[in-house]
Amino acid sequence: MELVFATNNDNKVKEIRSMLGNQFSIVTLQEAGIDIDIPEPHPTLEENAREKSLTIYNMTGKDSFSEDTGLEIDALNGEPGVLSARYAGEAKSADDNIAKVLRLLEGNAHRSARFRTVISLFLDGQEHQFEGVAEGEILTQRSGGKGFGYDPIFQPAGGDRSFAEMEMREKNQFSHRAKAFKKLIAFLQERHGQS
Repeated sequence: MELVFATNNDNKVKEIRSMLGNQFSIVTLQEAGIDIDIPEPHPTLEENAREKSLTIYNMTGKDSFSEDTGLEIDALNGEPGVLSARYAGEAKSADDNIAKVLRLLEGNAHRSARFRTVISLFLDGQEHQFEGVAEGEILTQRSGGKGFGYDPIFQPAGGDRSFAEMEMREKNQFSHRAKAFKKLIAFLQERHGQS
C-alpha cells in the first residue's frame, strides 16, 4: 500500500519509516515530484494537519497523510503550540526557538509540557485523524545532539534524559509522533486485513 506523506521534513520521514518497516510504502513530496510549502494558517493542529493532507490528496488523487505537531508548555499558556516551528520567527530556526523557550522559562520551576501530534489521513476520499501525546518537562538547558526541533530541551515523563540523547528506538517508546503513527498503522492494518 502506498501513501503520500505531505511533508518536506526529512527527520519526520525517517521517524515514520523506522516504525513502518516494509508494511507500507511511504512516498515523500520530493519523491512525488511536488515542490510546495503548504501553508499552516489555522489556530489548531487538527486543522493544519487537514489542510496539508487534503491539499496533497487533491493534487495527486492518491491516499495521503500529514501531521502537525506542537509543543505545549503550561507555564506559557500552551505556547508555542501551532507556532512551534516558527516561534522565534519565520526562519524556523530550532536554535532560536529553543533559546526563546529557555529565556521565557528562566527561573520558573513550573516546567511541565507536552508534545502533541495530530495525523490527518485521507483514504478513499474520507478523512481520519489520530492523536499522540508525550507528557514531560522542559529542561533548564540543552542536552544531547540527536533528534531535531525542541528535542534537546524536552524530557519525557518516565524518561531520564532528553529526546536528543535517545536513539530512535528509545525515543519511539515515548514519542508523541510514534503514538499517533501507531494508531494510524493499526487503522491501516485493520482496513487492509494485514497482520
